[in-house]
Amino acid sequence: MSAITTYRRHEFDPLDPENSPIDPIDIAHALSLLCRAGGHFPHFYSVAQHSLNCAEEARCRSYPKSVILFCLLHDASEAYLSDITRPVKAHLPAYLEIENTLQNAIYRHFAKRLPTEDERALIKEVDDTLLHYEFLTIMNETVYTPAPTLHANLSFAFTEFSLVEEAFLKTLRELMS
Repeated sequence: MSAITTYRRHEFDPLDPENSPIDPIDIAHALSLLCRAGGHFPHFYSVAQHSLNCAEEARCRSYPKSVILFCLLHDASEAYLSDITRPVKAHLPAYLEIENTLQNAIYRHFAKRLPTEDERALIKEVDDTLLHYEFLTIMNETVYTPAPTLHANLSFAFTEFSLVEEAFLKTLRELMS
């Protein structure tokens, strides 16, 4: 059996996401409790906070609403798979295939389509920008030289899990309306 039991007690099969219940509450809850950087930041900073910051950065860049939604959801597959650091993930081709299939199912569920190649490039640019500023702010470490331009005024401070979960759900509802 490849199914997991989610926060809302759904049986979810990450290997068959098209036939599994994709629940925004499950996603928001799980992502609010997953720490970025494999848990190696000096304080808890969640994947949900990262996703909210990515959406806000996309909004401040005046990207279309669809791209802002994609930025919010770009790591949603991690709610069902967990977060694996980039250096390790690059060596796991089967994981990457599973993650891509699941992520695409999530995009189709919420956005009713997949991002275009141009939109995927914008999502990656925002994600990389946030990665740089998360490490710069939280770890005092430079990831990219030259530094990418950050357009939003973002917080990388610890935020209570329930508040992050609520903010994620509120932002998702707003972007889907």
